[in-house]
Amino acid sequence: MVFSGYVVSNLAFVFAAIYLFRISVNILKDTEASFRASVMFCFNPASIFYSSIYSESLYALFSIGGLYHLLSGASNVAVLWFALSGCARSNGILNAGYICFQTMHRAYEAFYLKKRVCVLVTGFLRCVCICLPFVAFQAYGYYNICHGHKLDELRPWCKGKVPLLYNFIQSHYWGVGFLRYFQFKQLPNFLLASPILSLAVCSVVSYMKTRPELFISLGFQATEKEKSSSARLYSLKDELEPDVITSSNIGIRDLRHRKLNKKKDVTITSAAAKSNSPETSGYFSADVFPFVVHLGLMTATAFFIMHVQVATRFLSASPSLYWFASHLIASPRHRKWEYLIWSYCAAYILLGTLLFSNFYPFT
Repeated sequence: MVFSGYVVSNLAFVFAAIYLFRISVNILKDTEASFRASVMFCFNPASIFYSSIYSESLYALFSIGGLYHLLSGASNVAVLWFALSGCARSNGILNAGYICFQTMHRAYEAFYLKKRVCVLVTGFLRCVCICLPFVAFQAYGYYNICHGHKLDELRPWCKGKVPLLYNFIQSHYWGVGFLRYFQFKQLPNFLLASPILSLAVCSVVSYMKTRPELFISLGFQATEKEKSSSARLYSLKDELEPDVITSSNIGIRDLRHRKLNKKKDVTITSAAAKSNSPETSGYFSADVFPFVVHLGLMTATAFFIMHVQVATRFLSASPSLYWFASHLIASPRHRKWEYLIWSYCAAYILLGTLLFSNFYPFT
């Protein structure tokens, strides 16, 4: 039984790395950078959790695999994988953010195309499906602990308007909550998480400085060329009929030209020219934007709400983290980062192996 657990975890780890390489090639359009990112994932600081009997490998496999299917146009299959990630770990529900981003842009495009595509309804149902495992577990807990008991015997969370077992356990027993971990005695844990948090913040800030127009507009100022190559996250290609697909870009362009004035036309033209530059390709392409937003939200959650030391493995399944590290390693201006990043990974692999295998706290 123990051996089976090791086999499942390590096989899931291997397949997660394969899926990461595939989506990296799709997004970055650079095989070498994709390979570097995949290798870094294999030697990530939290890899001890991926190689032992733990749910992290399955979560990474279903999350990254779901992204692969989403980028390939198989949205319904992606929803199934995201839902399975929620079965592995509760933070799998955060993968619904990718569906929300896709739905938002598809609804905008459907509005301009004047097509009766139930984008909002479909997106909502997909998000519900992703959240079902989490909701089902809460319902199971309520039925077993709260249902059929007298009022004076009920636990406090059973009496809540929205009785959530998960929130009660996290808050009451683990002390999880907004700024509740900001204590002087927790300084060592903040130091333990500082490398991964620093890398995550740098990746988000670097992208924000390079592509501020995407953050301001939530990705709506991406050029038509970028949107057409954004692997199903921006367009309605897998929702509309083939005859609509062939005319969609023309229809959108005509409608926008009628509504935009000359000043905005100049802005779009300059943005299109900028999108062809090296500064806005690879990691800084529009394709990466939803991944950076997702990483930013997870980083803020880890720093302000969670036990901060958990950030090392909480962020370990985020593709944009490895894409940014790969970008730094390949950049001639950041050669020192290659040594720092690999030293950090090696040190935490060694430290994690020693501490985790001896039942000491590590992330």
